[in-house]
Amino acid sequence: MSAARVDLYDTTLRDGAQREGISLSCADKLRIARRLDELGVAFIEGGWPGSNPKDAEFFERAREMVWQRAVVTAFGSTCRVGSAPADDANIRALLDARTTVCTVVGKTSQLHVQEVLRTSLEENLRVITESVGYLREHGRRVIYDAEHFFDGYRADPAYALETLRAAIRGGAETLVLCDTNGGSLPWQIGEAVRAVRLALGHPLGIHAHNDTECAVANSLAAVVEGATQVQGTINGYGERCGNANLVSIIGDLELKLDVRCVAEGELRKLSELSRLVAEVVNLAPDEHLPYVGRSAFAHKGGIHVSAMRRTSKSYQHVDPDLVGNEMRVVVSELSGRGNLLAKAEEYGLATAATGDVLDQIKALEAKGFSFEAAEASVAIMMKRKEPGYRAPFELVDFLVNVEHRAGRGIFAEAMVKVRVDGEVQHTAAEGDGPVNALDTALRKALVTRYPAVAQLRLTDYKVRILEGSAGTAAITRVLIETQRDGVRFRTVGASTNIIEASWRALADSIEYGLTMLARGDPGSG
Repeated sequence: MSAARVDLYDTTLRDGAQREGISLSCADKLRIARRLDELGVAFIEGGWPGSNPKDAEFFERAREMVWQRAVVTAFGSTCRVGSAPADDANIRALLDARTTVCTVVGKTSQLHVQEVLRTSLEENLRVITESVGYLREHGRRVIYDAEHFFDGYRADPAYALETLRAAIRGGAETLVLCDTNGGSLPWQIGEAVRAVRLALGHPLGIHAHNDTECAVANSLAAVVEGATQVQGTINGYGERCGNANLVSIIGDLELKLDVRCVAEGELRKLSELSRLVAEVVNLAPDEHLPYVGRSAFAHKGGIHVSAMRRTSKSYQHVDPDLVGNEMRVVVSELSGRGNLLAKAEEYGLATAATGDVLDQIKALEAKGFSFEAAEASVAIMMKRKEPGYRAPFELVDFLVNVEHRAGRGIFAEAMVKVRVDGEVQHTAAEGDGPVNALDTALRKALVTRYPAVAQLRLTDYKVRILEGSAGTAAITRVLIETQRDGVRFRTVGASTNIIEASWRALADSIEYGLTMLARGDPGSG
């Protein structure tokens, strides 16, 4: 009996910031909050105003902003046991935040009441009712977060319900049932939410943690049983294993349950939102997140790609465009001819030789190459098979010297001979290391004939040692990322010699940049 619409309550700015490795400035919080408001989130939890100056500053600055769709909420706890709300610093901080909505967390579990608060069950009920009531008396709407609700409900259902009744007596508008330890399973969540709904008939919400990898499923189970508010964080950021991922929940509610939760047209911006928040918190985007990850609609198996070329519904549960993502075909030794046909069409290349290229890819991957992240190398391999194609340059030989010089430390020099338009160009260059010297020498040899080579910028260089047990004879794989005019692309090389592996990747990157990008083809990044 899920509702036609569910309110999203985002706690990225508080619970999400409790993830190890995340630290948000006030400006960071405001940037994320502004985007959440555009999305159509109903509530944005700004933080705990009584806990630190940064959160107090956030609420001060948020009051100066105009919010189109969201309500900014302040988070805090019930008053201390044995005291009155009027004398409690935390309650005063909630009022000082001057938000129209306050979220108050209170104890549900007898274990926490008796062992953590060290008080009686009756006193816990008092502080819940009086804390909520005091905020209501001062004109605040109150959302009540029932901490450890599901653990407490399993231990003593009667007392867990009494804590909720205490919040209702105080005037709480929504009761949020929290799986604080993240240990509940979907059927346990569903049964408990159903029982609470039937017993109390009051608006309910769900706040799930991901310690059993069930936070999204638990949130959906609660919605199916009547919860009308879902709390979570963007990308599932949060303490320990994280919170319920609102990005996945949005996709599931909108596209699977036909439940509205975001503003019209905002669903198509979901992927962009996920990446924006990852950028702000300074974490690499999770490429495997449902709906929005770069690999969410990536197809590698040959049978899959062959079927996808006939109908996109064969191996995709939704159209990626609905969430602002895109389908990708990945090329590897597991690929079939359909993978190469799809890539040839993407790059506008001839398809007649795709079988030969596929054989070449499989042979090279057996030697340590990997083309999944190096689609520019694949594109160049296909380009070289086109009739009449002539590469912009051809390697004659190269030499790299690395030595230690007094006063200069490690010194690298590379000499390169390449054939350009039938003429051999012989150049040398120094560098910070052997690869940098080789890259500089190659560009120096080409720049007169191909001025565009100066626009190619090496932006990343990764090395992976395969089968490290082979010691210094192990195969080295080099992945290079290059950028031109804002377009990124990657190439690969592999060899038992790191310099040779680097040369292969460098040569592919420059050949791709000069031939493919010159005609406006897409990057592979």
